Amino acid sequence: MQLNCFLIIASPNSGLVQLLPFVLIFGVFYLLLIVPQQRQRKKTQEMLSNLKSGDRVVTSGGIYGTITGFHDNVVQLQIANQVRIDVSRSAIAGLQPNEAEAEASKKKS
Repeated sequence: MQLNCFLIIASPNSGLVQLLPFVLIFGVFYLLLIVPQQRQRKKTQEMLSNLKSGDRVVTSGGIYGTITGFHDNVVQLQIANQVRIDVSRSAIAGLQPNEAEAEASKKKS
């Protein structure tokens, strides 16, 4: 009789104990995967919103160019003399450092 009483009392706690590893695994995944991805997305959105004419950029397709104009979500890039292309703003993968910044970083190394 006493044994059955202890089993009834312990069973609600055992359900929480069984759920605890899943909660811990979700917490670890959140900290290791989701938070860094959110930070990277925020950094990329900030970079895309701060683009201006004259910035040297590289697209996700690997095309290097200089921004010459904007049309809504389209960026016009000059990739060579007399050659301009239109790409989506979201296709810009990153900014290229100016020549002066590149030389300064080489001198520091």
